[in-house]
This record gives sequence, C-alpha cells and structure tokens, in this order.
Amino acid sequence: MLQVERGSSARTLRNYGRDLLRVSGFLKGKGTSLTSASRDDLAGYFAMLESEGKSRATAALCLSAIRQFYAYAYAEELRPDNPALALEAPKKAKRLPKVLSVEEVGALLDTVDAEAAKEDAKAMRMQALLHVLYAGGLRVSELVSLKGSSFFGEEGSILRVRGKGDKERLVPLTEEAEGVLKRYIEKARPSFMGGQQSPYLFPSRSKDGHLTAARFAQLLKELAARAGIDPKRISPHVLRHAFATHLLEGGADLRSLQHLLGHADITTTQVYTHVRQDRLRQALDEHHPLAGPRKGNHADVS
Repeated sequence: MLQVERGSSARTLRNYGRDLLRVSGFLKGKGTSLTSASRDDLAGYFAMLESEGKSRATAALCLSAIRQFYAYAYAEELRPDNPALALEAPKKAKRLPKVLSVEEVGALLDTVDAEAAKEDAKAMRMQALLHVLYAGGLRVSELVSLKGSSFFGEEGSILRVRGKGDKERLVPLTEEAEGVLKRYIEKARPSFMGGQQSPYLFPSRSKDGHLTAARFAQLLKELAARAGIDPKRISPHVLRHAFATHLLEGGADLRSLQHLLGHADITTTQVYTHVRQDRLRQALDEHHPLAGPRKGNHADVS
C-alpha cells in the first residue's frame, strides 16, 4: 500500500519494515503480537527505547511506522481498533539548520567561477553543480541524479526535479545558473561520458552512472578550503539551507519556498522562519538605538 498508493521510497519501506520487526520482537517477549497488542504494550516499547538512550528522532520514526501500520490494519478490518491513536509523539528538540552567509556563498561562487574560467572540465562541472544547487535549493540526491532531459524550457531555465516519493516538481533557475549550466553541457559534459551515451546531466564512471553524493560533498569541502571557509561548516545540505534562508530573508513567501524545496508538509518549511527571527533579533540588538543601555538614563535631574 505504501509503495503503490503513497509512492513511498525504497528507503522508507526498508526503515518501516525494520522498525516493525523490532516492535514485533519486543511484543513477542511480552507474550503478545502486533495484531493483538494494546496501547500500553506499545507504550512499553517506547519506554524501553528511552531507557536505552535512543534519540527522540529514532522514536519518532518508529512511531510513524507503527501509526501507518495500525491505520492500515484498522482500515482493512484486520483489527477492530487502532491502539496507536493515543500514543504520544516524543517531542523533538528544535535544531536550527546551519546556514552560510550571503557573503560566504559569494566567496564559494567567486572561487569556482575563477577556476572554471580556465575551461578545466572538472572545474566547469563543479561550477555547474554549485550554481544549480544554490539557485534551485535541491537535495544533493536530486542534484547528482538529474537527467539530461531535466533541463528544459523556452530559454532552458527550468529544471524538472524528481524528489522524495518519486514526486516531480519544476524548479526555475536564475539567469546566471542557466548560463553556467549551458556552458558545462556544451564544453565539459562530453569529457565525463567516455565516448558513451548517458542519460545523466552529471555522468561518471560510478556504478550509479552519475556523480555520487559523497564525491560531490568531498569536492565541496575542498572548494570551501580554497575559498577560505572552514570545510567543517559546509555540506550540500548546508547550501540547501542557505538557499532557503536567503530567499526567505529576501521576502519570499513560505508556500513558494515549500514548493521549491519539495516539502510535502509546510511545517517542515517553517523551521526557516525561526532562522529568520533569530537574524531579525540579532539585527535589532546590533542596530536599534534603544537596544542597549542609553547614556544619561540615570542623570541627576534634581
């Protein structure tokens, strides 16, 4: 059902199966099973996870699997009730995404642009990857697996991106990113194809047939070092966060950002409003004339 009706990814199916097997093993030790477990039985499993020091994120993912399973079992009349309805989700600690400043992203782009100007194929590929990532806010898996046919439009300014759950979305590119990508396709991409045809925009000799996410992450850290940025602070996902935060700070609305990022639920996108609020607070504290103590507040006026 998850695969056919909801389009869940192979990774989601694998993770749900793993969690349900673990819950099933726990319940078996308690003399019950998934088909007959009560709400208290299931709560006992989460109490065990907490006692073992498992993270809130781990527990939340497991709860998602359990809820999906019992919703299905109830809908298919495999159980007369849904014991997962009353289970409470573990509260996740709010973690704000790491973000690079506009100036730091600019330093990365300036560095890769200068290197690509020498018409080195690898530098031109890196330039295209970085510009597309920052212009479109793609996940790294979406970026490296783009097909050659993904790049289209009257002016070639639209990317067709296939994201989580095999869902497709259209992402516009900036004029600069479009120009960089066209230049890469024309002058550098053929050198990575080894004389063979490839469906991928960024082909390579890897078993997947395209540049791997791990290799791109490594190349990005090397570029950061050359740009004078601590490589530990950067990753493809950090650049995706930078894209989202900079857009929001520039006045983009949350719904548009949700579409560009490919988020199924807008609550996932809302984390960036917290980043913006933190930056607004910082700007207020640094620049407002009444943010700090004023001289003369306690002047003697007698």
